[in-house]
Amino acid sequence: MALIPTTILTGFLGAGKTTLLNRILREPHGLRIAVIENEFGQENIDNDILVQDSNEQIVEMSNGCICCTVRGDLVLALGSLAQKRTAGEIDFDRVVIETTGLANPGPVAQTFFMDDEVAMSYMLDAVVTVVDAVHGMQQLDEHEEAQRQIGFADKILLSKTDVAEPKLTDALVARIRRMNPRAPISRSDFGKVPITEVMDLRGFNLNDKLELDPDFLKADEHAHHDCDEHCDHDHHDHDHGRHDHQDHHHSHHTDGIAAFVFKTERAFDTAKLEDLLNGFLALYGPRMLRYKGVLWMNGADRKVIFQGVHQMMGSDIGGKWPENEPRESKLVFIGKDLPKSIFIGGLEQCLV
Repeated sequence: MALIPTTILTGFLGAGKTTLLNRILREPHGLRIAVIENEFGQENIDNDILVQDSNEQIVEMSNGCICCTVRGDLVLALGSLAQKRTAGEIDFDRVVIETTGLANPGPVAQTFFMDDEVAMSYMLDAVVTVVDAVHGMQQLDEHEEAQRQIGFADKILLSKTDVAEPKLTDALVARIRRMNPRAPISRSDFGKVPITEVMDLRGFNLNDKLELDPDFLKADEHAHHDCDEHCDHDHHDHDHGRHDHQDHHHSHHTDGIAAFVFKTERAFDTAKLEDLLNGFLALYGPRMLRYKGVLWMNGADRKVIFQGVHQMMGSDIGGKWPENEPRESKLVFIGKDLPKSIFIGGLEQCLV
């Protein structure tokens, strides 16, 4: 039986996750989706949908979706739903897990790699993060959880852009792209977003494409921007150096969660790189939120794809290098206070 694609829906308190879920649960999209609300926070799906006075309550919607409220262990909830599906008691072909607004989505994502029973029935499709365009800047300044939710995201949905100042929204988008350049950003005011923006994103699949925001790559390579009279950047603190692996700041926001890219046209020594990555995981694993790469390994005619969450890392053999495509490696690391110079220096030591 095929694995059930699962989406983790996260976002800070009041961002609009519940509004989006209510649309998913009511609209005639033709998918049979089981929604798990994983422990209650300050915001819950409407009381008329969910009964909150029992450990587990399953309500079937008119459009074929199922809503399941769970207090406690996610592994047990997923196992229970899978058993009921196998027994023919309920029917669904997708799962959405809504985390509470203050949750770190990392441990939820790791569940799909660490628990054998979950891995036998479910496949993690993507982490989707809803960000409030009005309050997002302040939340990122004040709450590490909000930063982590962006760092883990495979997709960002920006809410409340209809009432946010356009300049504030633009600044927030630029900040998000610096923190996580691999997550596409869409707008979802009042939860209005096509189901294809939430489901079947294959954000966790190992594949040959390493999706990065092209503007991030340009910024990382040139580390320069043109300021106008409206610029409020703190110029005397800027380091406008080229991409010579020096850390630089693009704005006055100094986020603990940040991303950096390593690109090279030289091949990696397989044994050296494996030792280095294992060392990184041992030293910095809890701070490494997401990382992904397409690698050119010495002597290999196929691409090697790798990615991970915290200390959980996987790799796969990709397609053959096309004759007309230059061979290169490209890696992105997203984490909290990662020592960029140590990572870059270590990777350079592993090149042939």
